[in-house]
This record gives sequence, structure tokens and C-alpha cells, in this order.
Amino acid sequence: MTGWLRDPGAIYAQSFATIRAEADLTHFEGLLRDVVIRMIHACGMVDIVSDIRSGEGFAPAARAALAAGAPLLCDCEAVRAGLIARALPGNERLVTLNDPAVPDLAARLATTRSAAAVELWRPRLGGAIVIIGNAPTALFHLLEMLAAGAPRPAAIIATPVGFVGAAESKAELARGTHGVPFLTLLGRRGGSAMAAAALNAVAGAAA
Repeated sequence: MTGWLRDPGAIYAQSFATIRAEADLTHFEGLLRDVVIRMIHACGMVDIVSDIRSGEGFAPAARAALAAGAPLLCDCEAVRAGLIARALPGNERLVTLNDPAVPDLAARLATTRSAAAVELWRPRLGGAIVIIGNAPTALFHLLEMLAAGAPRPAAIIATPVGFVGAAESKAELARGTHGVPFLTLLGRRGGSAMAAAALNAVAGAAA
């Protein structure tokens, strides 16, 4: 097999050129446009642009929080693994899903481990950046916590994926009643790679 592109720089350049040529990015400006391009690059689907929603001030709020050393609260290891560590030297990347307290907490709350793990974010939630790429129940529980008066994070990136609760949890986030700048992808599509890509785009700008 011959003729396939081998140069990493050329591959990236051609990829982003293709995205800009095929995706309708007219509704996104500045850093937010870069974030959207990275999300498309992570999934290979230019049509997600019609389902991306962001709260007012998301990009500057997330960039400022990163620069200030905000912790990154991730719903699963796949999100944390997708973050570019060298771009985040001053930001703790925290996953509580495998904390020993989570199974008992989930049983006590009659919920999933992913949702229970969000309870353990509470001491670090104020001013943090939340990144949810996998579990709709984590997003639902976070929104319930915020409605009950939990500390406000600086920004929320939420792209949980799936057939049960994913679309509904993201639609609730997009209502914007929680008072936190946010970025989400409506519908069933999403995933950890897109959530991490969005944060990496902000981190690149902050750097």
C-alpha cells in the first residue's frame, strides 16, 4: 500500500482545512470556533455544529479558570486520559469514580456510581472546570447539586453519550438555569474524546 500521508504536520493541516471547508462555523467566533473545530476533529462528524450549544461567556471563563490553576473534575478516566498534560501544568486532573467510598455512597443515594462520584467533587467544585464525557447520570446529579445551592464551577463541558439520559441531561444543561458558563452537544452523540478535545482547545489558547 502506497500513497498515504505520513507527515504528522501535514495530516493535521489537511484535517483542519477539511473541517473549515466542510463545516458551517459561521455561528462561532474566536476561541469558541477553535473549540468546535477540535470537537469535530475528535469525532469526524462536521454536522455536529448544529447541535453544539454554549452559554454566554463560556470560552473566556474556561480560559481564565485554567490560567488561574482551576482543578479539572472529570467523570471518568477516559476524559482524564484525553487531556494533554503538558498544556495543563498547574491544573489538577481529578477523577473520583474509583474512590473506595463511591459504591456505598451510590447504594445510599440509590443512584449510579458515576452520579455518586460527583458528590465527592463538592469540596473542589467552586471555581473548578467540570468535564463530563461519558455518564448522563453524572450531569444530572451535578445539575441537581447546583439547583440545591452547591458551589458554582467556573465552567462545565458536558458531552455524555448514549441512548438513556444523554439527550435529556444535556438539554437540561442547555436551559442555562444553573448560572454556569457551559458547552454541550445536544442529542445522543458525544463521548469522552470530544469533551477532552474541547478542554484541550481552551488549554492551548490559555498557554
